[in-house]
Amino acid sequence: MSSESSSEYENIRFEIDENVGIVFLNRSAALNALSTGLMSELLSALHQFQEDTRIGCIVITGGDRMFSAGADIKEMANWTTAEAVSQNPLSRFDELRKITKPLIAAVSGYALGGGLELAMACDVIVAADDARFGQPEINIGVFPGAGGTQRLTRAVGKSKAMEMILTGNPITAREAFARGLVSRIVPSEIYLEEAKRLAHEIASKSPLALSIAKECVLKAGESTLREGIEFERHNFYLMMSSEDKQEGMKAFLEKRKPSYTGK
Repeated sequence: MSSESSSEYENIRFEIDENVGIVFLNRSAALNALSTGLMSELLSALHQFQEDTRIGCIVITGGDRMFSAGADIKEMANWTTAEAVSQNPLSRFDELRKITKPLIAAVSGYALGGGLELAMACDVIVAADDARFGQPEINIGVFPGAGGTQRLTRAVGKSKAMEMILTGNPITAREAFARGLVSRIVPSEIYLEEAKRLAHEIASKSPLALSIAKECVLKAGESTLREGIEFERHNFYLMMSSEDKQEGMKAFLEKRKPSYTGK
């Protein structure tokens, strides 16, 4: 297994494990609070992985005890409305939507506030059995502002999202799994290995099919059923002329492993 790493960042670190990129949030002293510096570095690493043709899937993780405690309150405490609107710091979360490669959040410990919003902005969440998920912003006089009121409602339904957001109380990994917020829960000792295993499985597929399939699934949460089906069908037909489609079906008929090029 090959591995590469970078020490050019202060708030994150990253590794490349064959065809999987892994980003570690690395502000443990600040509970991985999502400061301006951390978010900028995270997006920089993600864009590097986006451009790296070796990478087929990306994992974002934190520490064993804390995925992320959310926004950096020291930074937010002095914001004014004018500054928030003009600088629009939460727009950094929108940049995650531009990453076309699958994103997996590997969560252990707490994912709170912006930490949960970061995890929900990923495509899949793999959770340790000790993980806790919450939107506690109501306890400091605000509410989720980086997608929490929208993505959490779509994930767990209006009633549970209301309860979590209006009380600030977290839910367990087991409840998060039962409600569809996370895709799987595993023992805390292996949560990252499980996320990496899943990432390697995903990365073995056609890069072109992965990116288009991801876009179609995301479209389902942003459109009507009819609009989503039309979008899906249009892109499915476009895939018929791709090299990856030709290779995938030929390999299936020849009973061999396909070799995809992403074209």
